[in-house]
Amino acid sequence: MNITLSQAEAVVAAAKLKAIEINTKMDICVVDSGSNLKAFARMDGAWIGSIDIAVKKAKTAAWFTMDTAALSPLVQPGQALFNIEHSNGGLITFPGGVLLKNIDGEVIGALGVSGSSVENDHIVATAGSKAL
Repeated sequence: MNITLSQAEAVVAAAKLKAIEINTKMDICVVDSGSNLKAFARMDGAWIGSIDIAVKKAKTAAWFTMDTAALSPLVQPGQALFNIEHSNGGLITFPGGVLLKNIDGEVIGALGVSGSSVENDHIVATAGSKAL
């Protein structure tokens, strides 16, 4: 099952509201469960360089069916997934990518957010995911 356009737009709207609340500008990307782009928003003044990061965070979460924050400790030097970010055309393995699930807990997509600190990215992404 995949996220609908209506759901993806609601996720983007919720993420934008949280970004405004914490006074930051974000690039926000929603992909379906196959990591295909479903919705995207670049808030006015958001960094252009964060567009690619937001997309890669969403795709990374979808491809590995886990939030990017959960990948972070696994990719450190000496860990089992060290250097995995160089695979698949480039992954982003720090916070800001979260899975999107339906009410039955099935993964229907992922959200990637970039434009501030990784802590703020994760806060905004988590808020967006709660729109479902």
